[in-house]
Amino acid sequence: MLSFSRINRNIRSIRRYRQILGVLIKYGFGQIVEQLNIDYYIELGRRIVTLGTASKELERLTTAQRLRMAMEELGPTFIKLGQVLSTRPDLIPKDYADEFIRLQDKVPAVDAKTIQQQLFHQLGRPIEELFISFDPVPLAAASIGQVHRARLLSGDDVVVKIQRPGIDNVIETDLDILMAFAYLVEKHLPTGLVTDPIAVVREFRRVIRRELDFTREARTIDRFSANFRDNKSICIPQVYWEVTTPAVLTMAFIDGIKINHFSQLTEAGYNLQTIARRGADAFLEQVLVHGLFHGDPHPGNILILPDEVICLLDFGMVGHIDDTLRQQLVDLILAIVSRDVEQIMSYLLYAGNLAEETDRRQLKRDLSEFIDDYYSTTLKSIDAGHLVGEFIEILQRHQVKFPTDLILLAKALVAMEGIGRQLDPDFNIIDHIRPFVTRLLRQRLSPGSIHREARHFGQAYFNLLRSLPGDLKEFIDRVNRNKFKIDLEHRGLEKLIADIDKSSNRLSFSLLIGSIIVGSSLIMQINKGPQLFGFPVLGILGYSIAGFLGFWLAIAILRSGRM
Repeated sequence: MLSFSRINRNIRSIRRYRQILGVLIKYGFGQIVEQLNIDYYIELGRRIVTLGTASKELERLTTAQRLRMAMEELGPTFIKLGQVLSTRPDLIPKDYADEFIRLQDKVPAVDAKTIQQQLFHQLGRPIEELFISFDPVPLAAASIGQVHRARLLSGDDVVVKIQRPGIDNVIETDLDILMAFAYLVEKHLPTGLVTDPIAVVREFRRVIRRELDFTREARTIDRFSANFRDNKSICIPQVYWEVTTPAVLTMAFIDGIKINHFSQLTEAGYNLQTIARRGADAFLEQVLVHGLFHGDPHPGNILILPDEVICLLDFGMVGHIDDTLRQQLVDLILAIVSRDVEQIMSYLLYAGNLAEETDRRQLKRDLSEFIDDYYSTTLKSIDAGHLVGEFIEILQRHQVKFPTDLILLAKALVAMEGIGRQLDPDFNIIDHIRPFVTRLLRQRLSPGSIHREARHFGQAYFNLLRSLPGDLKEFIDRVNRNKFKIDLEHRGLEKLIADIDKSSNRLSFSLLIGSIIVGSSLIMQINKGPQLFGFPVLGILGYSIAGFLGFWLAIAILRSGRM
């Protein structure tokens, strides 16, 4: 297990620890900091921060609002963490997920000289040798990078996304601290805000590290371009690889109208119903055909070009749907349509992760009521966003966890339907799902698909049977050699052990002080050795040391708040 005291013991990390804890306490989370017993784990010999209370203005805000404000103040890593958590209402309460959607990472732009130095460092050539023109004023600036307009030597207009210098080191330091906090939360706050905090931080670490490598996003853009090569109604920006590195991404500049600027779209003569239909079909094609979908389809990432062509931007957040998950989605849709609660439960048990304390009978009852509420409702009147939100709320209430990509898909589906209904009041994404599901069912029932499935299962069971004798032999050998062990883990005792350790240290410290006082008193009685004001110097020195140590111990006890 990761040791908190061994993580980044340099001065920079310690200062960051103090800054994070100070901000948490500023926004009223001092009690949680105290419960985590931070000072014991990083062994500084003194408290990192002085606990206090939030201001009266902050006390009027909800806990979710105060946590969102704390994340914004702590910078890019925590802002991105909140944004990722906002897509996981299965892991955190819904009010927190809704609040984290408001997280903004707009920060002052890096000056032009620093940006030019970053470009030279990444591309190896001066900016004049790369671009005919480069606008020093960014189109947008965020915590990880900023975007500038430019023109290549070929004359192509482009946008250049440039990573802030040194941001990777800042994020790596914060990731280490977040992982350390996650271990402490799991130890001391088993019923904390986030379900499985260690798994959440690991997943977040994977996501943000991928986001820091712009070449990954560039490869994703190329994959989308290949997937929609024959679809003339979808536009994907071109990547210019010759001026792209892990910290610089250069793409074609696309001039269009944002999809939520409805009046401009109408004035330009665009058919809003056609845009809604094409957007839904493109999204479902991403999910159910290609298995790679845009995970953040908000209006700022979608432009409309002439002839109702839809252009997708910002591929930093994408989801992946493999063949198995695609089949499970089809099965779930069919089960909901046919009101087959047993099949839905089977799907949840197979694809999801039910907690041990989940009441499966109550879960089944809630799912039955959920299906009954929508069974007699026409497709046109069903709000898919509300339906998905209610389904996720049931999963959260029963602590059912799902793969990240599946939850990301649900959020993206809700966002797409919301945009579609604004474009066309009669829009319903469920109408668009039906032909895709029908096509997938036909593919599944085709002779070739059945043959591949049978061969796959046959190979899997053959491998199982082939390894079974060896596994049984190893098990029996372990039992015969008394090597069979069962590991038991005691949870919730770490805080008690830490408190006992702290108390024993204080007791030993007190005994040491008492011994010094007794020894100094004996020296005073002997009255030998060097004298100062008629008293033995060693005796005076012993009393002084005992007084200083006693005062230090008293201050430590008072600051801990435990007499």
